[in-house]
Amino acid sequence: MTRVIIQVVLTLSVLLASLYITLYAPHLQEPFELKIKDQMMIWRGELPADPAIVIIDIDEQSLKEIGQWPWPRDQVSALLKGLADLDVGMIGLDVVFAEADNSSPKRVFERLGMQAENLPDFDAMLAQAVAETPTILGYVFIQNPDPVAPGDAPRSQAIIVERDKPDASYLFKPYRTVLNIPEVQNSAYSSGYFNTIPDTDGVVRSVPLVMEYDGMLFPALSLEMMRIILGENRLTIQYENNGVESVYIGDLRIPTDTHGRLLLSFRGESYRYEYISATDIIHGRIPAEQVAGKIALVGTSAAGLLDLRATPFDNVYPGVEVHATALDNILNQEFIAKPMWVLGADFLSIVFLSLVVGAMLIWLGSVAGFLVGASLFFGIGFGHYYAFTQQGLLLNTVMPMFVLVGLFLLGIVVNYFYESQQKARIKNRFAQKVSAAVVEELINHPDNLVLEGREQEVTIFFSDIRGFTHLSENMGSAQALIKLLNRYMTPMVEVITRYQGTVDKFIGDAIMAYWNAPLPIEQHADQALKAAIEQIFALDALNQQLTQEGLPNLKIGIGLNTGLSVVGEMGSIGRSDYTVIGDPVNLASRAEGLSKPYGAQIVLTEFTLAALQDPQQYKIRFLDKVRVKGKTQPVSVYECLGDKHQAWYDYQEPEAQRYNQAQDAYHQACFDEALRLFEALQNDYPQTLYAMYVERCQHYIENTPSDFDGVFTLSNK
Repeated sequence: MTRVIIQVVLTLSVLLASLYITLYAPHLQEPFELKIKDQMMIWRGELPADPAIVIIDIDEQSLKEIGQWPWPRDQVSALLKGLADLDVGMIGLDVVFAEADNSSPKRVFERLGMQAENLPDFDAMLAQAVAETPTILGYVFIQNPDPVAPGDAPRSQAIIVERDKPDASYLFKPYRTVLNIPEVQNSAYSSGYFNTIPDTDGVVRSVPLVMEYDGMLFPALSLEMMRIILGENRLTIQYENNGVESVYIGDLRIPTDTHGRLLLSFRGESYRYEYISATDIIHGRIPAEQVAGKIALVGTSAAGLLDLRATPFDNVYPGVEVHATALDNILNQEFIAKPMWVLGADFLSIVFLSLVVGAMLIWLGSVAGFLVGASLFFGIGFGHYYAFTQQGLLLNTVMPMFVLVGLFLLGIVVNYFYESQQKARIKNRFAQKVSAAVVEELINHPDNLVLEGREQEVTIFFSDIRGFTHLSENMGSAQALIKLLNRYMTPMVEVITRYQGTVDKFIGDAIMAYWNAPLPIEQHADQALKAAIEQIFALDALNQQLTQEGLPNLKIGIGLNTGLSVVGEMGSIGRSDYTVIGDPVNLASRAEGLSKPYGAQIVLTEFTLAALQDPQQYKIRFLDKVRVKGKTQPVSVYECLGDKHQAWYDYQEPEAQRYNQAQDAYHQACFDEALRLFEALQNDYPQTLYAMYVERCQHYIENTPSDFDGVFTLSNK
């Protein structure tokens, strides 16, 4: 498939995916779209708040002076009358009085069965204050079903007319109401709900202006207050398709989204409006000109009363200020609108961008394509920002950006694919000669002579499964055996590569690896030993799984040796590989073979021990001084039992001292004494190592060597 065809297919794929999300799955882009608009609003900065709106705040000072909320209703009555005495224009209550006031003297006496006829009734006092002041009550809609049965519908003075109403609309349809007690509710001229419904991310960005309850429509508190301020009796809902297009108060048009929500143009962070402490109103500490003729919203900023919201500007935003913002937006006709035609504009912009960017990627060079793409990207961003901040118009930004960025990224991938074909040809050429790691090194550093044969100190690793022949007979089938081997090899190789080792080859059930080639590795002996230790623990974890599955457990032996070896690319003309050869490799293989007779899981030579940065951080004990087959010089071998943090055998100091004494006696040819010490060790700490030395001492007692030098010569590999 040519590059042009691939680019056309990718362009059409991105185009179709974008159109599908836009038309049928807008919820996928909504979280990103919301965050982009939040950021635009933050970049726009703060705007002046309407001074005609004030907030009467039940704040911390009010709670301190008057007491905890809810207050006795006589205090709320005093608050409303205090505002009326200051000639306030209108009062909106962002609170609901859903239960009778139990602190009312009349109610207290009635509950005690005492005469209460002439005692103050705080609920009646509040009802009278509501009736005598320009107060619009608030109430709450409960959106989702709960154990409480739906109650009466709220009282509203508004006449709501629906124009072009569809069979079904997207208006919110709450489950039930939380109203003021009837005595208070019936005394008010009108009321409105003060719900704020956050978006899916918990941020409040809008206020639903109208909700449908029990087949009737009811206005929000802010909308009802504006209706009364403008002296209108009628509210008109204009539908378009299945959604709300706008709400009218007389001739004043308020654009909404399809759910009838007013998208709020926040003025900035919280406290943009004038806040007046409720206690100052009650105690007459506020001059009349501060509230005269103004719209007062009564609410709370106190943290303990839990009327705090998250907005694009602020995570702790008083809920009452949300309604103040709605009033401000309507009063000054500063709206954020997302009309229905935006969907069509999105459709056309996505198609246009897909065709333009697709053509650019095919015909323009990298530099020109990047410049045009960057111009389109910033053009879209600036254009949408301008439309939002200057025109109050919400355009979808995510999908056009997705098309632009997605096509460019895919174009880069396509170009990279074709540019990497040359590397792929090199890989194919050398895949039969060297390992994948070496191929990568050759491609990335073609002038590096790392593949040429040279002498290099390396640490060589050999591991082998114990009793593999018996294991293969018991597995029953070749497929089961291979599956088990693959399960074993995978974590073993992962450990080797994690510690920067190179896997040289697999020899049946055996693994050969090495460190410090082809690239140098600091402390390669430590890396190799740490890898070996981790392999033992990884094998324990694997064996637990195998036991649960009824499969046989695996045991391995590991041999390590460090020395100067020949490393480089070796083999025939047609077939070669990067590997290591030399006596150190043979000795590492012999060390692995010693793990079985000595009952050790990890055997390392004296050369690896000497190369360790700090041998004290490992649990290591001397095993023997041996002369392996094919070598004349003896070598000391050691067993690793783990590190100082975690070991699979608890080799403590008392055992170590006794073992060292036995070794001293053995190397001094005091075989009777050595036998006694090794037998005691075997009795107290039974293990293969001590049993082997007991048997060897018994042999030497019966066949005393004439020139014993402490070296044991191995007759097999």
